[in-house]
Amino acid sequence: MTDVLVVAELLDGKMRKTTLSAITLAKKIADGTGGKFDVLSIGAGAKAAAAELATYGARKVFATEVAGGYIAEKFAPTVADLATKGAYGVVTATASTYGKDLMPRVGARLSAGVASDVSDVSTEGGKLVYKRPMYAGNVFGYVEVTTKVQVVSARQSEFEAAAPAGAASPIEDVAAVTDAAASRVEFMGLESVKSARPELAEASVVVSGGRALKSAENFKTVLEPLVDAMGAAMGASRAACDAGYVPNDLQVGQTGKVVAPKLYVAVGISGAIQHLAGMKGSKVIVAINKDKEAPIAQVADYFLVGDLFTVIPQLTEEVKKAKAAH
Repeated sequence: MTDVLVVAELLDGKMRKTTLSAITLAKKIADGTGGKFDVLSIGAGAKAAAAELATYGARKVFATEVAGGYIAEKFAPTVADLATKGAYGVVTATASTYGKDLMPRVGARLSAGVASDVSDVSTEGGKLVYKRPMYAGNVFGYVEVTTKVQVVSARQSEFEAAAPAGAASPIEDVAAVTDAAASRVEFMGLESVKSARPELAEASVVVSGGRALKSAENFKTVLEPLVDAMGAAMGASRAACDAGYVPNDLQVGQTGKVVAPKLYVAVGISGAIQHLAGMKGSKVIVAINKDKEAPIAQVADYFLVGDLFTVIPQLTEEVKKAKAAH
């Protein structure tokens, strides 16, 4: 029997949808081993977020208010202390920027082995074996963590978002654990991009542009109309971000965000291995490129050979007409 503690990710006092992937992993481990899972809501607005988290079937939801913004040195001691007191076998979070920053520190405090960015787990015989991508997703490794406590982060694109599960779980307040290291770190502020478009990592439709768009102006005048017509999130290749066409937070790929929407449209993206690692889990992939030999053709469900500066405006108009007809 393995009990699991999920560390929720909060933003502006609300649960981020990324947390639901970690809950799905926790349920799979708990159901497969006869254990239970609990959730820790920690940060500013934790009590309010706990009320929403309580609807996803956890045995219990813990709430720890920590003012002053996210600082790993403030969060990790509380997570580790609760994991120890609760005798959890697994502590998990989603492998977002938050999870990648926090969970290794939790693992260090618990002297626990860490399995990061896992895409699946086997519970056969009560033994947990994690599947995780390696070499930009070209091969998969299977790992077993042999420490008493296992710290695991879940790849969001590989786990369906958990659905609400009926009756609300009980909520318990937990005091934050202080640490000397936290006093030497100061939270200065958070600069986040606010957009009317869907969040890139959570969107069901993503339209991404590559270096072939040639300029930031073309992203704005050629690609953005299609993005908005489709109600999509906008992404970009690393080459486009490095060229300064769009901000780095829009990068999709191995060193950017990993996405798996229902529909992914790649415009002027050749499909370098690093980019494919971040989007090839998409349900349907549409690629538009004038090079019929572009590597992205190997993973695309639909591949249109053509000049994007001609094709994209035409496609945008057709999408608008189709939406107007409905």
